[in-house]
Amino acid sequence: MRDRARAVVVGGGVGGASILYWLTRLGWEDVVLCERADLTSGSTFHSAGLVGQLRGSLSLTKMMMNSVELYRRLEDEVGLETGWHEVGSLRLASSEERMQELRRQAGWAKTFDLPLELVSPEEAQTLFPPMSTDGVLGAAFLPTDGYIDPSQLTFALAEGGRRGGAEIYPNTRVTGIEVERGRVTAIDTEKGRIETEVVVNAGGMFAGEIGRLAGVTVPIVPMAHEYLVTRPADLPLDLPTMRDPSLLVYFRGESGGLVMGGYERHPAPWGLDGIPSDFNGKLLPEDWERFDELLQNAIERVPELENAEVVRLINGPEAFTPDGEFILGESDVRGFWVASGFCAHGLAGAGGMGQLVAEWIVEGVPSLDVWEMDSRRFGRHYASREYTLARTVEIYSTYYDIKYPGQERLAGRPLRLAPAYARLQELGASFGEKSGWERANWFEPNAAAGDESLRPRGWAGEIWSPAIGAEHRACRDAAALFDETSFAKIEVGGPGAADFLEHLCDNRVAREVGAITYTQMLNERGGIECDFTVTRVAEDRFRIVTGTAFGQHDLAWIRRHAPEDGSVFVEDVTSRFACLGLWGPAAREILQPLTETDLANEAFPYMRAREIAVGPVPCLALRVTYVGELGWELYSPTEFGLRLWDTIWASGQEHGLVAGGYKAIDSLRLEKGYRVWGADITPDETPYEAGLEFAVKLDKGDFVGRDALVEAKERKLERKLACLVLEDPRSVALGSEPVRLEASVAGRVTSGGYGYTVGQSIAYAYLPAGAEAGRPVEVEIFGDWVAGEVAAEPLWDPKGERIRA
Repeated sequence: MRDRARAVVVGGGVGGASILYWLTRLGWEDVVLCERADLTSGSTFHSAGLVGQLRGSLSLTKMMMNSVELYRRLEDEVGLETGWHEVGSLRLASSEERMQELRRQAGWAKTFDLPLELVSPEEAQTLFPPMSTDGVLGAAFLPTDGYIDPSQLTFALAEGGRRGGAEIYPNTRVTGIEVERGRVTAIDTEKGRIETEVVVNAGGMFAGEIGRLAGVTVPIVPMAHEYLVTRPADLPLDLPTMRDPSLLVYFRGESGGLVMGGYERHPAPWGLDGIPSDFNGKLLPEDWERFDELLQNAIERVPELENAEVVRLINGPEAFTPDGEFILGESDVRGFWVASGFCAHGLAGAGGMGQLVAEWIVEGVPSLDVWEMDSRRFGRHYASREYTLARTVEIYSTYYDIKYPGQERLAGRPLRLAPAYARLQELGASFGEKSGWERANWFEPNAAAGDESLRPRGWAGEIWSPAIGAEHRACRDAAALFDETSFAKIEVGGPGAADFLEHLCDNRVAREVGAITYTQMLNERGGIECDFTVTRVAEDRFRIVTGTAFGQHDLAWIRRHAPEDGSVFVEDVTSRFACLGLWGPAAREILQPLTETDLANEAFPYMRAREIAVGPVPCLALRVTYVGELGWELYSPTEFGLRLWDTIWASGQEHGLVAGGYKAIDSLRLEKGYRVWGADITPDETPYEAGLEFAVKLDKGDFVGRDALVEAKERKLERKLACLVLEDPRSVALGSEPVRLEASVAGRVTSGGYGYTVGQSIAYAYLPAGAEAGRPVEVEIFGDWVAGEVAAEPLWDPKGERIRA
């Protein structure tokens, strides 16, 4: 056994084997894999093996597509069978809502070049003869999906890794992970110590246990997942896989018989007090009572299953996460990587996941935007087993449910409450949740002042209220007060803080004290890793304000680059401060009587910060906006937050002040053309492509990503984020819809919504750079191509006069 390796992969399931394979493909020969027992002996060996490619995001779909590409060629490459069967997949719809879901997926598929087609119930039955068409309205068929043998695939990947120079140590349990100064230095095993600077936790259901060895929380819960296998009954060997989400079940062929499983409403978490040390290559006892719900549903769809001879009911634990997405990436301990929580679709994603993680390790940045899967997305509250369990059980039990845009999760709530939470309740807030925070989406009593006739068609109107438009209009016409306490706040300080931030930001941020700068942080490719404002609050201290969901990501990015000489500190101060946003033409009239500070434009200009008192409350006031109106963000110590709300609320009553929610903010920002990171801008786009060149200062000196931007500036821009307006105001794009120019798909929607001031449906999409204002476009919304055109942006206040009033 080696005593030194460039990287050590812990876990010999399909995920670990894939990462090992790809590390060697990328030239890292000095790598090893340690497995506590035998390869596949965790969850891999009992996986049902379905491989579906179309997912809800570009990156996840590409990852699945990369898996299929690998599975097609791996057998020839290594000389071992993989059990890949490219038989296609069917997804049934038994209600109009499910048909809308399929139409939406068909639109997504066009943007990924996936050959998905909608078929009739009779065509679906031709493809899958044992199915009943009762209640089926239609289906989606994707011929490039299939299924694969989990053990054969793992052994093939392992063989590929060995041929690339890697060594595999079965029956080698990891007993410790050595960390010095926040970095991995070695692992300890039952057979000896291996020095290394990179450890990849691919431990599957054991990933939480392995993480604890390094002091890292990996929030996963093993769930007992069941499926049955029937004896061969002369069914066609090329049966496509089939999912019937309304009945919560899935099927695939197995040597002329069937495999049938699903996701029951009352799942069974397992191993909460620890997984037995000898649980290797084992299954759980058959639980027919729990499985009966799924079996009855399955018989409804495949009646002959009632009389089929069951060979075995498989019951095995699968690692699920609190949000149903993979956990990938480097942790807060440098060199300690996580690749776990595959949520029963590890076989579908393993090939592409291994490639993604290996590229990330070798090259320093992932080749895809992975923020939805990034290990850093979970906050400290996921160290709670109670909270993690509640969220994970909810994910499993609603696995096949339709997820409408804006649909809120319920488990584990309420958890994080702003100081003014009680006031928001009294005002009739309809709450949503993000990163554990309770946030007002809208205030239902405001609906009386709204317009029900503007309800968007279809899915976009499912979770909606006329109150959104009323709050939007109040902000444009008078003023609205928003509780933004959930916004993530990061302080960077120390004698080296100014130079450090200048090195990370593309804009000039080390300006005079009180200056606010909108900026991005870029990766080496010039892609946008972070997008926020930076306020210089002192010579040696800066405050960053970023989106609620992005705080953990941005904090980790900044810390990853921070010097280790003590010259810079980076601290999450989110919970230290309450934040209220007061915006609208009457904002100055409301706030000025409450403070002795002169709020006139000349005394307190746009993009400046001041320490002020609002009534009895000390605040840092930032004259900044995300809605395109005059106003301030007011940051007070948390304990003053309730008094701050009450003080402003009382002053605003004579000026028509309205309580506003986050749905109105989204509509307001769309009209103003403000971008959302993770949707409109991601690590895959440069500021030039995103229309943010105004925030780039190439002349300020070197910064991360500058070389890539210089190179990009010399090339002709191929695509750019464009504003689209649609002819039908009630047809609202939700994201990922295909956009057509001259009858050819040219891009996909990044975000969309309705603009209540401009009276138009607005969407943003990356289109060829030559798509100028006025050019006709079409956007496919639930199967219908809706006409529109490229519009000059911003649609509202293009000269910025209102925000500088």
